[in-house]
Amino acid sequence: MDLKEKIRSIENFPEEGVIFRDITTLLKEGDALREAIDQIQANLDGVDFDLILGPESRGFIFGMPLAYNLKKGFVPVRKKGKLPAEVISKEYALEYGTAVIEVHKDAIQPGQKVVIVDDLLATGGTAKAIIEMIESVGVEVVGLAFLIELDFLHGRDVLEGYNISSVLHY
Repeated sequence: MDLKEKIRSIENFPEEGVIFRDITTLLKEGDALREAIDQIQANLDGVDFDLILGPESRGFIFGMPLAYNLKKGFVPVRKKGKLPAEVISKEYALEYGTAVIEVHKDAIQPGQKVVIVDDLLATGGTAKAIIEMIESVGVEVVGLAFLIELDFLHGRDVLEGYNISSVLHY
């Protein structure tokens, strides 16, 4: 199955000159969703890890079924103020301003090995912030797995030295 055929491209969204890769058209088709998850999972074959971390919100979509299939725990990475217990957090730069991500402090332990799963690798800023946040407490990132990578934004360069896999490249 050609997963690129299942992804809608919307020109000039969210701003002029941008082509938005809309995965909602893939998500609504059961066979395409299954194939996407299977391909991300295949890219993790041979990777030894304890937990999957998924950033809000599309990392939840792909991270949860992978955690279920692989019998691993899942840790949500949320926007500031969404988690009720004690958190660790990281502020990072966006194109226009900053954002803060958080994870429950007791959800990850020093020495654990984790894989970060998300739908898209663009500039690498969110993934890098997650890495910095969790490595600061002794957690090892052994892989990053994405459905889509926008090669022209060079996010892989920001994440140099990490094991990165992407199913689709634009």
